[in-house]
Amino acid sequence: MELDFVSGLFVLMLATFIGLDVIRRVSRLLHTPLMSLTNAISAIAIVGAIIVTGEQQTPLSVVLGAVAVFASTTNIVSGFLITDRMLKMFKKREPGR
Repeated sequence: MELDFVSGLFVLMLATFIGLDVIRRVSRLLHTPLMSLTNAISAIAIVGAIIVTGEQQTPLSVVLGAVAVFASTTNIVSGFLITDRMLKMFKKREPGR
């Protein structure tokens, strides 16, 4: 399946709007705008990397796409782990702990 320019542009626009919606829903008390923007950019990058890897144009594009998928996934998972840690900081501790 060959991805033409219009389809690629559609994927980019869709990922951009989803990323912006995610940023708007994140509480400013929990994330800095920079961290939210970084996670949204990583989400856009992972969509592009999956597309590049799936096209299998050359062995180099497959390797670079796989590296990009791994790097973006690592960044997104790290962002969620940091968010979880920040949420735990706001919970009340039980007496005696």
